[in-house]
Amino acid sequence: MEVISSVLKFIVNNSSRIMEYTGNHLSLVLTVLVFSLILWIWVGLLISKYDRFANSVIGLANILFVIPSISLFGLFVTIPQLGLGRKSAALALIIYAMMPLVRSVYRGVKSVDPWVIDAGKGMGLSPAQILYQIQIPMAWPVVFAGIRVAVVMITGMATVATFIGERNLGRLIHHGITRGSAEMIIAGAVVVSVIALMLDYIMGLLEKKVTSPGLRHRSEDY
Repeated sequence: MEVISSVLKFIVNNSSRIMEYTGNHLSLVLTVLVFSLILWIWVGLLISKYDRFANSVIGLANILFVIPSISLFGLFVTIPQLGLGRKSAALALIIYAMMPLVRSVYRGVKSVDPWVIDAGKGMGLSPAQILYQIQIPMAWPVVFAGIRVAVVMITGMATVATFIGERNLGRLIHHGITRGSAEMIIAGAVVVSVIALMLDYIMGLLEKKVTSPGLRHRSEDY
């Protein structure tokens, strides 16, 4: 109880600073999420049509994903056009989002039963119509599972961006470690966790809106 009390006291006494860091953290996460969805969903759809590239692309995504985050952030900082701050942080996080998003889109599209696709062909649908009217709607549960994983992952990894100049919630954790302040560490971790849970909850609501109830159970297999 004493720890909880001290953490709450720290949050109240530093509310303006925490709000600033929270806003910066949330804006970084949302920026990365938007660009990641635009880029990686299309890559996932593309490799679902060209299977000979699928293993290579997914393998590359897996390799990039296991690179230590501090190393990738540091690498981008050395590029003059990027440097310290938001650009390097956003680019690194977009790369990390590749693995869950590309893999979920590819697996979602490929998991559609062949007989459903054959039925679409029998109705005279073009390949593009089959993709947009059959495969993508049926793949939504699996795709959203990947999106939700990516959102939580991005939110957590964004804290590391504090080491390259981002003024986000990672700064609370970093300063808490260097100063030996448990209150700062816990406060930063709690707010980051709340953001991740909030975004995951919003994605869950959105998934229910765009996914047929009969298809939601498909995401449980992935």
